[in-house]
Amino acid sequence: MSPSSSAARTCAFGPPADHLLLDLVVPDGDAPASGWPVVVWLHGGGWRLQDRTACPDLSRHFAARGLAMVSIDYGLAPTHRHPVQVIDLRRALRFLRANASELSLDPDRIGLWGSSAGGHVASMAALLGRQPALPGELATADDLSWPVDVACVVEGYGPAALADLLPPFAPTASGRQPTPEEDLLGGPASSVEDHERLLSRARDASPVEQDAHGAPPFLVLHGLNDQMVPATQSIALHEHLAAAGVDSTLLLIEGFAHGFLNPGDVAELGPGIRLDNGRLERELDTAFAVRQTPDNPFAMQGRSACLDTIGDFFTLHLQHQTNA
Repeated sequence: MSPSSSAARTCAFGPPADHLLLDLVVPDGDAPASGWPVVVWLHGGGWRLQDRTACPDLSRHFAARGLAMVSIDYGLAPTHRHPVQVIDLRRALRFLRANASELSLDPDRIGLWGSSAGGHVASMAALLGRQPALPGELATADDLSWPVDVACVVEGYGPAALADLLPPFAPTASGRQPTPEEDLLGGPASSVEDHERLLSRARDASPVEQDAHGAPPFLVLHGLNDQMVPATQSIALHEHLAAAGVDSTLLLIEGFAHGFLNPGDVAELGPGIRLDNGRLERELDTAFAVRQTPDNPFAMQGRSACLDTIGDFFTLHLQHQTNA
C-alpha cells in the first residue's frame, strides 16, 4: 500500500512571543470517528540547531498505517535552557489535544519519536507526563486542563545520563567552546562549586534520574559506532525503564553511527559534519542486537532494524484500540 496524505498544515502553538510552529500531515480520506492517531517528531541538533523542518518525510511516515505526523519547533540552547525544550513539547501536546476535533486527531492516541537531542526531549516529556506543571512552566488554567501524557515513545540515540557526558571541570580561559550539554544546562562552569551545580542540573535533566514507574512503552535505537552519544546512554535508559517495569525494547545496531533517523538532506549538526543520514532506510539487513523486557508485547522475532519496525511499534500502541 503506498502512502497517501494531505499537504502539511502549519499551526502556531505556545505564547506568541516564542514563535513556535508545528507542521501536521494527516492521511487522506475520512478520519476515524475518534480522529487520527498521531506521532510527534522531535528533531535533533544538539539542542542548539535546527527546527521542525529537520524531519523525516511527514507524508510517508506513516500515512499508509493511518497515522498522522507532526513535527514541532522547540526553544534552542543556549538562549533557552532546560527544561524549556520539554515545556515546549508539553505545550504542543496540549495544543493538539485542545484542537483535536478541528485537526481530526485522536487526543488519546499520541506517540513521540525523537532523534538525538529530540530523543532526550521526548524521553523527558514521557517520563514527566504525569506532572501537571514543571518548574518554570507558564501555562494558563485552560492549558493545564489538558493532559500531557503519551501512549508510546521511539527514542533514537539520545542522551539519557547527561552528567556522564559533561567534561571534567577545568578553567575556561583556554577558550574551549561549550559542549551541547553545557549550553543546555547554563554554560561551562567557572569554579568547582559551579561545576557541582552544573552536575546537579545535569541529573535533573537526565531521563535515567526520573521516576519511570507508569511510563509508556519505549522503543530505543542506537548505533554501536556512535562517537557523539555513546550507546551506553541508551543501554542505561533501557535498564532504567526495565527496573521500573516499563515495556522497553532496545536495538543496538552494528556499525551505525549518529543521525541514522534523519533523511539525507538534514544537516542536524550543521554543514560539514558527516552523520549516518538515511542509513536506517537504506540498509535493511544490518546486524543488530535486541534487549527486551520480559513479556513485552512488541515481538522482535522476524523483524529488522528499519523504519518498518518503528512503524509496527507505533501501530501496535496507537492503532490497536482505534479500529474497534
